[in-house]
Amino acid sequence: MQAVNQPLKFHSRRSKEIKKTLKGLAFISPWLIGFVAFGVLPILASFYFSLTTYSVLQAPRWTGLDNYVQLLTDDQLFRVSLGNTLYYTFFSNLIGGIVALSLAMLLNMNVRFLSFYRTVFYVPVVVPTVASAIIWLWLFNPQYGIFNFILNAVGATPIPWLTSPQWSKPSLILMSLWSVGNAIVIFLAALQDIPKELMEAAELDGASAWQKVWRIQIPMISSVVFFNLVIGLIGSFQVFSQAYVMTSGGPADSTLFYALYLYQNAFEFFKMGYASAQAWILFVIILAVSLLVFKSSNRWVYYAGR
Repeated sequence: MQAVNQPLKFHSRRSKEIKKTLKGLAFISPWLIGFVAFGVLPILASFYFSLTTYSVLQAPRWTGLDNYVQLLTDDQLFRVSLGNTLYYTFFSNLIGGIVALSLAMLLNMNVRFLSFYRTVFYVPVVVPTVASAIIWLWLFNPQYGIFNFILNAVGATPIPWLTSPQWSKPSLILMSLWSVGNAIVIFLAALQDIPKELMEAAELDGASAWQKVWRIQIPMISSVVFFNLVIGLIGSFQVFSQAYVMTSGGPADSTLFYALYLYQNAFEFFKMGYASAQAWILFVIILAVSLLVFKSSNRWVYYAGR
């Protein structure tokens, strides 16, 4: 009798689990439909279009890997845009990370009005990119901008910020420091989470300020450094709005970033298939860089409890 009841109980329990699963799927079905319609299908469509010649105005024509071959072998602007993006990505993340961590450490020194300073540093993050680009256009103006006004006041030579190929990318990197507030807040939260006993013990052992920073604080927040690095890399590889609004890729293609060149191919030259191939190459580049950073994290990222 018990042997007969056990399968019945098993089937009853299984049917209840199936009903719960179906109810859960029903509740999240609007999100699932939206995810498939606006996420999965466009991704699959872009991969198909990357293998075709497609101008939106005409039906796509299959060309296989021709778009990829042309991008990697014949397109000089592709190489220029990739080089500009790598330059911006490296220096903006390096300088931005140092500035954000330094400011977070200053704010962590029991300063008064901490909430006020934290808000001041974070406000630029929520300012629309186009609005901040217009502000920085005025700041970088070679004749009336405040930066060159200050340089003139101290007797220094004015800098052709956005009008010189040598200064255009450094200018945009300088502008990127305007929005490091998000990283500052995250670093500050991590610093405040470091046990005070560790800092007090190091101080009793005679550790200098630099030793406490290098031997205790940075290792203890290395996981946060890793997080900000990955997010920063992914974001800077897709830099677009600043160059589009402020320079349109000039002067002399010095700010023609990868995403801007992709936009031009897609929406100015109507080479949608070519632009889709660019997008997939960018995806592979970001994936490879992210995996490289994840692989290296075993050597320098510390997690409590491990």
